[in-house]
Amino acid sequence: MKLLSALAAGLLSAAGLASAQDLASSAISRGPFPKDLNGSNFTYPYPVNVFTFRSQQQTLQMAFMDVKPTCSPNGQTAVVLHGKNFCGPTWNATIVALANAGYRVIAPDQVGWCKSSKPDNYQFSLNQLAMNTRGLLDALGIGSITLIGHSVGGMLSTRFALQYPSAVDRLVLVDPVGLEDYVEKGVPYVSLDDDIAAEAAQTFASIKAYEQQIYYVGQWDDSYTTWVTMLTNVYFGSKRNQFIKNQGQIVDMVLTSPVAHYFGDIVTKTLLIVGDKDKVAIGANWSPPEVAAKLGHFDVLGPQVCGQIPDCTLYQFPTLGHAPQISAPSNFTQVVLSWLST
Repeated sequence: MKLLSALAAGLLSAAGLASAQDLASSAISRGPFPKDLNGSNFTYPYPVNVFTFRSQQQTLQMAFMDVKPTCSPNGQTAVVLHGKNFCGPTWNATIVALANAGYRVIAPDQVGWCKSSKPDNYQFSLNQLAMNTRGLLDALGIGSITLIGHSVGGMLSTRFALQYPSAVDRLVLVDPVGLEDYVEKGVPYVSLDDDIAAEAAQTFASIKAYEQQIYYVGQWDDSYTTWVTMLTNVYFGSKRNQFIKNQGQIVDMVLTSPVAHYFGDIVTKTLLIVGDKDKVAIGANWSPPEVAAKLGHFDVLGPQVCGQIPDCTLYQFPTLGHAPQISAPSNFTQVVLSWLST
């Protein structure tokens, strides 16, 4: 036992040293950058910055927006984490509201997405993405945060809060993927090759059709086209091959890294927001009908999960789908800011 303890201590020490060395070699750059940064030439609403760091024996870039308060600063920092079919700019209305309330707002693009690196060889895990995000905040000199995550970003935010509990003052989960364990409920595992092939088949029309049906409950506003264009821009950009591979790896990550069994371990004060019409469920499209029918019932999952989190407030939008911060931005930000102010 002493030998195992010593070995464990040595491994932890080595891991800490490696993390310190990686952080020491990291850098923040304010640009300028190529318009086609890491395969995305979409114009962001705020200046893009880049966090360069070492991870898994390679140098990577993590693009992010760093928005200052537009009124008297309240001394707090909010970090907003995007979902799978989203990028930092899809938080724009929320960023404006938070900045107007005195928050500094950090909006990163995770590795594998949008304007960040698309590595050819990378082991995607929620723990790794959380560590990357913590590294960015360390490089910026930011300690505790208000963490707001949507969709896969909500799943990542859950892992971040579990991994770095003292760093998160308040946690806001917005229609998070992973409220249920999809494989446990019967979703068949498919190969990574199949995931990548599905990503390669995406088009502007297929993305719009999916978002209209699931995100916006059959409705469509012309403003939503911007976000389809933003995503298609990366699917067919200069890093297409790497991007579709990374997105396939991310689907695999969601299926194989469930957080549904750990909500009871969250110690952070939490706001869970769901659109009751949301039906997002990873793997439902390739599951048997009887399995698919059991998945993605956010009107049921919201109360169930909030009941598991020790200090949780639930807000349900009865008529909205997967992206309330886009489909009803004023109502959404009012809910968030009201909860944050209490």
